[in-house]
Amino acid sequence: MKIVLIGYRASGKSTLGPILSEQLGWPLYDVDGDIQKRYGRSLTEAFNNDKDAYRDVETDVVETLCSHDRCVIAFGAGSILRPQNQVVASRDSLVVYLKLDAAELWRRAEADPISADTRPNFRGGGLQEVEEMLQERGPVYHACANLTLDATASPEALARKVIQALEERLVD
Repeated sequence: MKIVLIGYRASGKSTLGPILSEQLGWPLYDVDGDIQKRYGRSLTEAFNNDKDAYRDVETDVVETLCSHDRCVIAFGAGSILRPQNQVVASRDSLVVYLKLDAAELWRRAEADPISADTRPNFRGGGLQEVEEMLQERGPVYHACANLTLDATASPEALARKVIQALEERLVD
């Protein structure tokens, strides 16, 4: 069993992941971090250079990380969109969707000083772009999740809910 964290950019996956990892004593893996290591440059540069190649590398990373057990995996915002990634992510996993509305996601993304340097850039559409992306991705996030959480809660409260859901799954 593993925990897979999904959600849009700035939803809190990178904040919740380390907390869960520490509390469970499980390793933490980060899809975006592994992609960046493979490319040896920022995600923005890799994505902008060749989007299709980026997504292929992403799928390879997802498959590799999801082969591990007893771990926490933070997916990139778009990592769950490919059907084959959805299948791999759901195997022996608790898939947790960290849900926020577009306004809060935009506020968080704008407040993150390193976001623009480390992640593919917004296309310039601001809040409207986030709303459009959520309309597109939201149904996929919901369909893949075993647990959907309101990510406005504190990271500690979210961790408690995830661990409780994990324990319930392990008992079943």
